[in-house]
Amino acid sequence: MGKKAKPDWDHLTQEDLKKLEIAEELGLLDKIREGGYRCLSAKESGRIGGIIASQKKKKSVEEQV
Repeated sequence: MGKKAKPDWDHLTQEDLKKLEIAEELGLLDKIREGGYRCLSAKESGRIGGIIASQKKKKSVEEQV
């Protein structure tokens, strides 16, 4: 799966909303607005992905209990 140039601001998916929420928390939202996801470094993209993965894992564990 390739990187998106820019999010489609008119048709955001739940996944996009989550990415943007995390990007905002990390102070990366302006960077994404200006140049899309391509402007993010591998480290920045990985950090967003890591946070999403940890949240999914936490939610999965909570649902099992």
